[in-house]
Order: sequence, then structure tokens, then C-alpha cells
Amino acid sequence: MRIILIAIGRMKQGPERELFSRYIERAIASARSAGLTGVETREIDESRARRPEDRKAEEAQAIRAAIPPGARLFLLDERGRSPTSEAFAADIGTIRDSGVPALALVIGGPDGLDPSLREQATVLAFGAMTWPHQLVRIMAAEQIYRAITILTGHPYHRS
Repeated sequence: MRIILIAIGRMKQGPERELFSRYIERAIASARSAGLTGVETREIDESRARRPEDRKAEEAQAIRAAIPPGARLFLLDERGRSPTSEAFAADIGTIRDSGVPALALVIGGPDGLDPSLREQATVLAFGAMTWPHQLVRIMAAEQIYRAITILTGHPYHRS
């Protein structure tokens, strides 16, 4: 199984991108030892539609196109459940062991995610607060890396 982090918008150069890259590179390097075939990221351009509802609908269409067939879908949204790192890792392990080819973890744009995506997804949150898009990407990359280390018994995660 591979993990695909899908995000609306482009990450700018700077310290946030460097930190994001550090965690993604660590996750990629450790993926095989956790029984994963890889970790990748896909950036989708923000919609330029006038109305927020139209932007969300266009972005949802692009998100669906970026998700491989048969993949499980996790959405990041402040209204989702806030699992522990161990529970997130366990979810990834369960999905991996069930033979699912991919897990897509999606970060929406400034307007959020289209409600139609929720129908087929598990919705997660990094707490009830609203986080800047750049930080959410970093936190998602770190949690993917942390989940891999938990699955492999690496000492990075200390519970």
C-alpha cells in the first residue's frame, strides 16, 4: 500500500517547505520497512471559481481524479475525530493489512472540502482549532512519518 498526501494549493519556498520535505523524505525512506510501497505528495491548484461552493466542487473533482482506484480516503478537517498518533498508525496498519492499494490523505483549500467527499471518507482533525495550510501539511507529513515509525517499532515515537 502507498500513502498519498493530496493538498489543494502549492507550498511556497521557505522554512515551512523545508520542514515538510524533511518529514516526507524520512517517511519515504522508512516506508518499505513498514510494509508500504511508498509515500508521495500531490499538489492540486486552487480553483479560481467565483463562489466558494463552486471552488469546493471543482477542487473535489480534481481530488477524486488524484485518488487511485480502490484507495481509502482520509480527509483532514477540524470537525473530524482527533485520534492519537498510535490510533492513526493502527488505522494505517489495518488498511495496509487488508490489501487496500493506497491511502489518500487530503488537505482541502481555503474554503474547505466539498461535502460530497465526506460521504466516502474517514474525517480526521488535528484538534478543533483552525490551522494555517502550511502547518497542516507539515503536521500531516510528520504524522505519516510517526505512524511509520510506530508500525516498525522505531524509537522516534515515545509513548
